[in-house]
Amino acid sequence: MPSTRSIVLAGITAAVSVATLTLPAQAGTPAPHKRAAGCTYPSEVLDLTDWKLTLPTGEDEDPTEITQPDLATFSADPWFRADADCDAVRFRAAVNGVTTGGSSYPRAELREMTDDGEEEAAWSTTDGTHTLVVREAFMALPEERPYLVGAQVHGGDDDVTVFRLEGSSLYITDGDDRHHRLVTDDYELGTEFEAKFVAKDGEINAYYNGRLQTTISHDGDTNYFKAGVYTQANCDNSEPCADDNYGEVRISRIKVTHS
Repeated sequence: MPSTRSIVLAGITAAVSVATLTLPAQAGTPAPHKRAAGCTYPSEVLDLTDWKLTLPTGEDEDPTEITQPDLATFSADPWFRADADCDAVRFRAAVNGVTTGGSSYPRAELREMTDDGEEEAAWSTTDGTHTLVVREAFMALPEERPYLVGAQVHGGDDDVTVFRLEGSSLYITDGDDRHHRLVTDDYELGTEFEAKFVAKDGEINAYYNGRLQTTISHDGDTNYFKAGVYTQANCDNSEPCADDNYGEVRISRIKVTHS
């Protein structure tokens, strides 16, 4: 029997089914990564083996987290779902969503893990090379404060650098300097692009569609990647305070490598 996970948003509890569908295997036929007729779970679109998910649902300052192996057979419409054509995953966080204790803003975001999702990743910028590549598109912005984060390098208790959209201006940040590098001032919602971070030798190179945009100095050994939607608005600065006031990001590809 499928297990049931309860999630809470705006005072409403919804049961989300978490189940594994077992199909008879055919000898010599590998399981497809995508289904031509559509996908049930985001894991059929993106390789989520070494990730965990934080949702804008749950209890106050205690948002829902989904880890492996549950993440492999999990979706939560509209916050985390596969597109009908099975070529991308939608991440959505409304301004009235639950936040973590360390932030006032909601997120539907992946956090890098290791060992098939069992341990939290933590790597050094001075040891090895660490790369994140994300193909994504910002799809919707919250009202009044139209700010979103779509991918980031996080270190310890704070972000190191992120791809951040403010209206039509796309920036790469450097710590608290949220306008460190202007990538474009005419970004149109729905436009897919490739965001890439490469961390090595105490530096992080940030690329947009294959072109180096900036190099950020950072010496730390508790770093990890994040991707999804981190809505930079809440009910104190964005109206209406409702589920239909949200940020949304669409991700069609995500890949992490360490060497």
